[in-house]
Amino acid sequence: MALKLSPRKPRDIIYADDLKIEWGDGVVAHYPFFYLRDLCPCAACVDEISGEKILDSSTIPGDIHVTGAEYVGNYALRVNWSDGHDTGIYTFASLREMYDHSQETGGEPGGPFTLES
Repeated sequence: MALKLSPRKPRDIIYADDLKIEWGDGVVAHYPFFYLRDLCPCAACVDEISGEKILDSSTIPGDIHVTGAEYVGNYALRVNWSDGHDTGIYTFASLREMYDHSQETGGEPGGPFTLES
């Protein structure tokens, strides 16, 4: 018997010009690299006590890109960035929430998007 993939879990993840995730429900979302790096959730980028962002967006290179990535358990992705940063763990739930929020608000400049076929 085949296992049914949860609609909120990635079916496929590809990084090339951006981070592309095909979700279990068929949605294909694109996440620009700068956007993801700017929203890194690690303790070096977000204050652990207040939850306030401490990363200065102006320090992120405009040509930031992924140099590698790996699964963290069955719930997240850790990304290695071209600026040497590699401690951010992006949960699948947070990645999908970013995309869903972007769609609900009509899209945000530089945020997740879907390419029209």
